[in-house]
Amino acid sequence: MSFITLITGGTRGIGFAVAGRLLARGHHVAVTGTTSSGAARAERALAERCGDPGRVLSLVCDVRDPAAVDLAVQTVVAKFGGLDVLVNNAGVGVGAPVSELPHDEWRRIIDTNLSGVFYCCRAALPHLKARGGGWIINLSSLASKNAFVGGAAYCASKAGLNAFSEALMQEVRHDNIRVSYILPGSVATGFSGREPETGADWKLSPDDVARVVEDLLDHPGRSLPSRIEIRPSRPPR
Repeated sequence: MSFITLITGGTRGIGFAVAGRLLARGHHVAVTGTTSSGAARAERALAERCGDPGRVLSLVCDVRDPAAVDLAVQTVVAKFGGLDVLVNNAGVGVGAPVSELPHDEWRRIIDTNLSGVFYCCRAALPHLKARGGGWIINLSSLASKNAFVGGAAYCASKAGLNAFSEALMQEVRHDNIRVSYILPGSVATGFSGREPETGADWKLSPDDVARVVEDLLDHPGRSLPSRIEIRPSRPPR
């Protein structure tokens, strides 16, 4: 079955890996990024990978801006004819002690990781309902339950995302919209602008997490894996 999927933060890392997997299965995929150069680069790479540029769309969208989110969703629906799956992957997180965390940085993290998910879900829900159902998959983190020093804003945003996902799941389940959230452990990505680390072979790869998204979309409609935790199988002792 072919889906029309919108992936926020899909120009690199986990989002890009999800896009690649879904395109390989014949789905139509739109990805968002915060820069035009990144969005264009991702669209070229994904189109080359799947061999069908007509199934790929990249959009510049800051999920902190509700108007930009509304436009992105409308653009996807106009181009592909609908929306079946929303993957909320866009996220930021720079560690700093609370006493040193600037107000603007707090707002940037909360607005991206939590408010941005709300804006995207609110914009997508009418279109999912119009299709008779679909999926919302939110990328959280094991940091949502395992707080760490310097991560107060990030951990709070992801804990809030968990609660939001649980409530939304109950709100829309009878509309045949399934809501799941994934809590990855350490993933080897260039998260928040950092370069991928060397010597991190023990960490999850973006494709490991993308596989979970793919498996969710294959899951029978009778049941719902609403919360999925995935962690490295052999971290350093």
